[in-house]
Formats: sequence, C-alpha cells, structure tokens
Amino acid sequence: MKLFAYGCREFDEEAFFLKHAKELNVELGISREPVSMETAELARGYDYISILTSPVPAELVDRFREMGVRMISTRTIGYDHIDYHHAKEVGMKVSNVSYTPECVADYTVMLMLMSIRKMKRIMQRASINDFTLQGINGGLLPERTVGVIGTGRIGRAVIRDLKGFGCKVYAYDLYKSDQVDVEYLPLEELFARCDLITLHMPLTDENFHMIDRKAIEKMPDGVILVNTARGGLIDSDAMIEGLESGKIGACGLDVVEDEFQMYYFDRRSDVVGNRRLSILRDMPNVVVTPHMAFYTDRSVSDMVHNSILSCLYDDQGEKNPWQVV
Repeated sequence: MKLFAYGCREFDEEAFFLKHAKELNVELGISREPVSMETAELARGYDYISILTSPVPAELVDRFREMGVRMISTRTIGYDHIDYHHAKEVGMKVSNVSYTPECVADYTVMLMLMSIRKMKRIMQRASINDFTLQGINGGLLPERTVGVIGTGRIGRAVIRDLKGFGCKVYAYDLYKSDQVDVEYLPLEELFARCDLITLHMPLTDENFHMIDRKAIEKMPDGVILVNTARGGLIDSDAMIEGLESGKIGACGLDVVEDEFQMYYFDRRSDVVGNRRLSILRDMPNVVVTPHMAFYTDRSVSDMVHNSILSCLYDDQGEKNPWQVV
C-alpha cells in the first residue's frame, strides 16, 4: 500500500510516520506542505492520503479522485474540514482517527479550573508584578453544576473526572450511552440547569451554532462555557454579546470559528483577519488556546498510527472502524 502524508510535522509526527509505516510495511511519501490544489500533484501514484485540518473542498476531492486516490484519511477526530457530502456523492472514502480521550479530557478540566479561578487575570497581573488580590477571587469547581454535551469517549472521560471533583453532572447526546451513569436531560433543560457547559461533539450541519443567542438566554447568569470540540458549535457573535453583557461569566476555548489555515502556522507577521478571535483574546475572562487539547506524545503517535492503519484496513478489505464516508 502507498500512502502520502501531507502537512507532516518534522518535530513530532515524522518519527512516528517512519516508525509505524515500517512496522506496517507501508510505502510512505511525506510533505511538510499542507494539502491544497497546489500540492495535490505530490500524491500522484499514491492510493491513500493522510491530512490534518487544511480544508479539502469539493474540487480538491475531485482532483484526488481523478488521480486514483481511494481514501482521504484525516489525522483528527473531526472531519468537517473535508467536503464529505461531496466525497460521498463521488465515491471518495473519508476516514478520521481516534486517540486516547484523556488528553482532551484533562485539558477540558484545566480550562474549567482556569476559568473558575480567573487564572488569565492572575497571570496577567503577576507578569507586571501586580500582586494585589482585588477582583481575582475565584470559585470552586465542586460547587458548579456541569452540563456535558456529547458523551462519546472524550465526553465520558470528562464526566468521570468531574465526578471525582464532586460536581453535579448532567449530560446530553442524541444517542445515549449505557456507559454514562449520570442523568441525561433534554438540551434546553440542560441549558437552564447548568452553570458550566462543556462541548464534546463533532460539528455537523444539524448542530452548527447550537449555542446561539436563544440558548444563551436560557442559561443561568454567569454561566461558563468550555469548548474543546469545534468552534462552529458556538455562535461567536452571540458569545461575545453574552460576555459583554455579563450573561456569560467566562469562557475556556481551545477552538474558535474560522480557525482553519490559522492555527499551527507562524502568523506573527500577518494580519490574521479574525476579528472575533481578537475580541475574545482581549477579554480578561476568556482563555483562548490554539486547538491544543489533543497535543500529547501519546495522541500524536495514536493519530499517525491510526491514520495509516485506517488506510491499510481499507486496502485489505477489512472492516475500518474509522471510515466516516
């Protein structure tokens, strides 16, 4: 099997690609450049491609199909950066990966604690030798009622961790899991009951902007929002309005809308052009990180290994647990 990997990072992914490709007897091609119409030709002659979060629109899907590529494997859990509807229409397979849920679960709890304890303000003051206490007294996580939206592997790990803190936890998912031992609530009831809400679900056409103005109005005053899933789950304009009015007390955001082609690149000399991100980053009660929740040695190895394995399963006609289209 021949696999071409786009956007392969020299400082972490490459060693795992070389290791796992050798173990699985896969012929490997590597480019540090992200997938695009300009770099598509690099994969000519390869059966499969592995990508990260760069957009793959319909015309790029068609280009790879014409080149004989059989499947696009993204080294991420989310796959909304690929036009998978078009891929399905033209017969191009798409797969994602899984990795240990603890990496995102740990990070989620960290963002919760940073938001509750006003850590951004504390660190900003400390950096200029302002060691005063006024205005930075925080709250306690066990006193929060937490709503976990999405009870897949990551959501379940977050529930497990929160129960260890002693939190009251409720859950929402279209598909209830028998592995979840907290009460499921209808979404609007969860909004009304929970003063800390965390998102753990893929982005689809159906749940785009599921946290909008109407949803925020139903939430308790001072609610904390945490998002380590996908930026498009939250209407950024509505969130900013909620923060400005005080309806939202704080946010911990590892993802934002329109982050593709921005995160993971050195943009120090660029005008980034994401006004919402600039506003959110300027707020003292909002922690924004650049889509890093997954980023551990273990998860990088898992992502590379499972992307290769997904392609290998397809090549050998075996059941592929990561195929989404």
